[in-house]
Amino acid sequence: MGGWTPLEWLVLIEHELLIFAAVFFLAGALDEFAIDLTWLSLRWRGKAKTQTVDHVELHARPLSGRAAVLIPTWREASVITFTIAHARVAWPQSDLRLYVGCYASDPETVRAVELGARGDPRVRVVQHDHDGPTTKADCLNHLYAAIEEDERRNGREFRMIVLHDAEDMVDPAALALLDGALDEADFVQLPVLPEPQRHSRWIGGHYCDEFAEEHGKAMRVREALAAGVPSAGVGCAISRPMLRKLVSASTGGPFAVESLTEDYELGLRLKAAGARPRFLRARGTDGHLIATRACFPTRIDQAVRQKARWIHGIAFQGWDRLGWKGGVGERWMRVRDRKGPLTAVVLLGGYLLLIIGGGMWIAGKVGLVRPWQTNPLLDLLIAANFASLVWRIAMRCAFTARHYGWREGLRAAPRVVVSNAIAILAARDAVRAYVRSLRGEQPQWNKTVHHVHPVALAADRRWA
Repeated sequence: MGGWTPLEWLVLIEHELLIFAAVFFLAGALDEFAIDLTWLSLRWRGKAKTQTVDHVELHARPLSGRAAVLIPTWREASVITFTIAHARVAWPQSDLRLYVGCYASDPETVRAVELGARGDPRVRVVQHDHDGPTTKADCLNHLYAAIEEDERRNGREFRMIVLHDAEDMVDPAALALLDGALDEADFVQLPVLPEPQRHSRWIGGHYCDEFAEEHGKAMRVREALAAGVPSAGVGCAISRPMLRKLVSASTGGPFAVESLTEDYELGLRLKAAGARPRFLRARGTDGHLIATRACFPTRIDQAVRQKARWIHGIAFQGWDRLGWKGGVGERWMRVRDRKGPLTAVVLLGGYLLLIIGGGMWIAGKVGLVRPWQTNPLLDLLIAANFASLVWRIAMRCAFTARHYGWREGLRAAPRVVVSNAIAILAARDAVRAYVRSLRGEQPQWNKTVHHVHPVALAADRRWA
């Protein structure tokens, strides 16, 4: 072997990469195909239907109890005014209270909240007693303490706690829908719909593809398997008694300050505490999905930073903090949740294979390297992977088109490459962050910066 040329070494690397990628891609494809089959079975049996509701009646329907909406903020002056102003109009119910967490060191956001509130007594600004940022979970725990204070003062307990982020555009029918769903559940999650942004069809647009498939299919499967339904941190409601069960003496509240993805962890902790979770998909009589709409990052560095936090919190911290408890369905979902770093390695191997394979094909055509022959088993692996790729892209395009129309559905196919590239970079950063945490570095609120709000985009479309 010492006499091999560099090109011959590349041929060997190509062969090994092909086996590695083919085996692991197929394993991942079988996992996804199992989700597809389960979802198709649910659809065929009528257990995954999207219900139709009277969205006009829900908009103004009185609540059956008090509702507290928690909105943590840090440097959100550019969007929080839209969020508060829209929520006040969308949800006119008198039993609603909006608790907005702010920091004294962020006066711009405080002023923006007050501008959006316009003196509405249902809006309460809760200032943190430390300069920000701390962590999102810590901010949420301070909001929870404010709720307890108000309950003691008024002698009346809230029925449900609703979580939202500073950049959300709530659906007018969502609050009453969540209120009704808590009659038969303890935790309810509504879908999230990223808003398409014309100036970021590829970076911002890939979130549309991922959420359309995840919240259109995978979350329904999780619920059917009696697995924990992760909270998205927005558009979800928890019954007051159930949230009280999660209060920790160490944090002073129900939200895990040590976790970078306290929202994801919340759903699984609720399930472990005995909560009845529900992922609720409903459309109004106008055909629109009742969901939380938001603008996601439009630059690759912002998307990588956000997804690195998700991978760090879900894959690494989730393994450390939550373990592998639960039945077969629960364990299967946790494997899926935590496979991000391995998926990134396989994707990187696949793209390296494309580059090396292309070069070797050209070199082989001009007679520079010895060709190597495949075998029947490898040919079968390649064929199976190609078929699974076609199926996977078709499913992604179909779910995107279902929510955003056929043009976005077609864009979903090339956006798979964008999604994969971001996943690889995010996994790299997540590993680095996890290693730093093992050395004692404390988690920080590595939040996403928001500059555009769905309300503003909707106004632009009306005037376009």
